[in-house]
Amino acid sequence: MNQTPADEPRPLTFESDKGSTRSRWVAGGLALAIAGWMGSGYVLPSDDATQQPVRSAARKPVTVAVRHSVAEQVEQVFVAEGQALPDRDTPIRAETSGKIAEVLVAKGDDLDAGQVIARFDTSARQSDLARATEELNRAQREFDNASALVERGVATVDRLAQARASLAAAEAGVTAAQEALRDTEIRAPFAGRLEALDIDAGEFVSLGADVGRIVDNTPLTIRIQIPQQALRDIKVGQTAEVDFITGETGTGKVQFVGTSADAETRTFLAEIEVPNADRSIPAGISAQLRIPTGTQTAHFVSPAILSLDTDGTLGIKTVNGDNVVEFHKIAIVRAQTDGIWVSGLPDEAQIISIGQGFVNDGETVDPQPEGDGDDGLSSPQPPVPGAPEATAPAQPGGQIIATTPDGDMPLEGPADDGGRKAIR
Repeated sequence: MNQTPADEPRPLTFESDKGSTRSRWVAGGLALAIAGWMGSGYVLPSDDATQQPVRSAARKPVTVAVRHSVAEQVEQVFVAEGQALPDRDTPIRAETSGKIAEVLVAKGDDLDAGQVIARFDTSARQSDLARATEELNRAQREFDNASALVERGVATVDRLAQARASLAAAEAGVTAAQEALRDTEIRAPFAGRLEALDIDAGEFVSLGADVGRIVDNTPLTIRIQIPQQALRDIKVGQTAEVDFITGETGTGKVQFVGTSADAETRTFLAEIEVPNADRSIPAGISAQLRIPTGTQTAHFVSPAILSLDTDGTLGIKTVNGDNVVEFHKIAIVRAQTDGIWVSGLPDEAQIISIGQGFVNDGETVDPQPEGDGDDGLSSPQPPVPGAPEATAPAQPGGQIIATTPDGDMPLEGPADDGGRKAIR
């Protein structure tokens, strides 16, 4: 079926609609209103813009507290922890086998060198010694007879040599029997305290068995480990102050310093000998040693005044004669409970004690003596640069002006009835 031109589809348009152009006018009007509002500040400036804040001509120096410090000669001390070891600690072993006849001491006794601790039953050894003695007498008679016969020319030299050999063997037998008899007595190898005794009368003990332990703690030997960097400061013969964990104190001398480092800890062994004549200090307890290694010029300061620079270097800030801050890298020489001794400062220095955290190297400051109550530094909290004061006077028109090191800065908000506004 054929369609006429009137029946063909046509695009939908709204040009003839009176409301189709309304949205365009509304959008255009809004754009003009926004542009006019944004530009109104240039045509009609506000009253606040006419009141320019009064800024100070120059930055005010920060007030800091300084303390005059004079360097002193400080004794350097190497401190280490160690253990008090006995001079000798030896197990006591049986030198023969047999039954214990008697025990003459008790555990904990102080023994002298060679003192008898216990005795074995000696009946068998006495019999051996008697038999060896008789054999020696027989051999001696035979040797004497052979010698007489040789002198008269009746016996040969070979017979005399045989008699001499028999005599020597008999003498060795007597010596062995006497030694075996002496071994029946268990004696202290040196003077000391009997720390262990593991035998009783009537008990059978084998050759070489441990029957006790003796300890000699006169003197004591304290072993410490010395780090690599401190090895050159420790020498044989140096005096050491010793504080034992039990409260006793003593003075010793360095007896040995190792020359080969431990493969794991890279430390060197050192031994300090401490007299202990009365044996009042027990062995095995912990001890702290202090070995003076020399003197160095240093200042005594509080750890609270230490600072870090931008590189993380530990130092102290001072004020020079031109009131300029200087940062000095320091090293801790000695630490105490009430402060530390540091090196790296001039012999005389004005150390910043309050406010060092708010000033930098090269900055001009207003130094005030520490503890002066009239300079406003009695408070431990110094003013923070850039922060407004606690209160500020109100300016005409209700605007608040706060005084800072950078000048007078306006603050928003109305003043209170007294013409001042607290700054938080």
